[in-house]
Amino acid sequence: MSDPILIVGAGQAGLQAADALRAGGHDGAVQLIGSESHAPYHRPPLSKSYLLGETARTQLTIRSAEALEKKDIDFLPGVQVVGLDRAAQRVELADGRRLPYRALCLATGARVRTLALPGSELAGRHVLRTVDDAQALATALAAAQHVVVIGGGFIGLEVAAVARRLGKSVVVLEAADRLMARAVAPQISAFHAQLHTERGVQVVCAAQVVRISGGGGRVGGVAVADGREFAADLVIEAVGILPNDELARAAGLECERGIVVDDCSRTQDPAVVAAGDCTARRLPDGRLQRLESVQNAVEQGRAAAAALLGQPKPFAAHPWFWSDQYDVKLQMAGLSAGHDRVVVRGEPVQRSFSAFYFRADRLIAVDSVNRPTEHLAARKLLDQGITPSDEQAADGAFALASLLA
Repeated sequence: MSDPILIVGAGQAGLQAADALRAGGHDGAVQLIGSESHAPYHRPPLSKSYLLGETARTQLTIRSAEALEKKDIDFLPGVQVVGLDRAAQRVELADGRRLPYRALCLATGARVRTLALPGSELAGRHVLRTVDDAQALATALAAAQHVVVIGGGFIGLEVAAVARRLGKSVVVLEAADRLMARAVAPQISAFHAQLHTERGVQVVCAAQVVRISGGGGRVGGVAVADGREFAADLVIEAVGILPNDELARAAGLECERGIVVDDCSRTQDPAVVAAGDCTARRLPDGRLQRLESVQNAVEQGRAAAAALLGQPKPFAAHPWFWSDQYDVKLQMAGLSAGHDRVVVRGEPVQRSFSAFYFRADRLIAVDSVNRPTEHLAARKLLDQGITPSDEQAADGAFALASLLA
């Protein structure tokens, strides 16, 4: 039997690549290696409904081990890949085994970024990336009274919302001068700051955390550079993620902010593709684009499989994301970086509005709060390259769908 197509990483991207290989007609051996002991599962609920207890562990599973077996996908859970020999086309496992491959998909994901702070060793400090992280955090939240979240991005704010719904005292410390500053316009930041403040969260921006304090081996507070200290019996660090590109880097593959791939998920090695949070996509103008989303993992997984099947399928759709905080759903289409103006449609005070981002008279992104129909229209406008006028964008009575081809 010929060597298998090997997929390292059993998250959304790796699973999608395996599924797409079978859907594309590949009938050879496929091995899916997961570093966690769990079958592939959904991550987005971990900071929302799972943490609240509204979603059961079984509901997180995307594809069970039995379902993978039915598709003749050889699933290896709880296995660490520690080396990649591209010349010999094989990977080395932590237990000393070596697995050959005819083609390789790296879907190694990402890990949480942590801050090197005095007091980081104290018990009561948590991060959130895996289902095990979420379970440990849920247990800690049940016993906690004073929660400090370091980081005012999507994950930090989602966890803060859960903690408040559970009746905890919550402080959010954000290093930037506004919430979610890298991703959204000031109008969206201001809305969410008010949303959390109204729910009883203390939001502190421009906060440089300098120390986690405590006694008896447990956290007791978080200190910031201006001398203030916030009481805490639970500290959550939510300051971003780092791509797991070490395996690729050590094997000589190009890595810069992740494993560098083209729009078909190909690396410079014809036998190796990569997909998901571990990657950085090289755009036609030479810039690198890192996307951390379910959509990106799914589409890159499909593109990676297509490339291995000799049927290149570029990932060309505009990116989209979402965040649930309390009863508010924020949905984002496109990337707003570099916009030169924002047009607001609707009323933030009514918790239903959209922000349209333009650059040089071209629509580049739309953020929608509690407007799912508008979000879907925005995705279609972006994918078709259609730009509404400022007046059309601002007019809530104007049907955006009427512009679609």
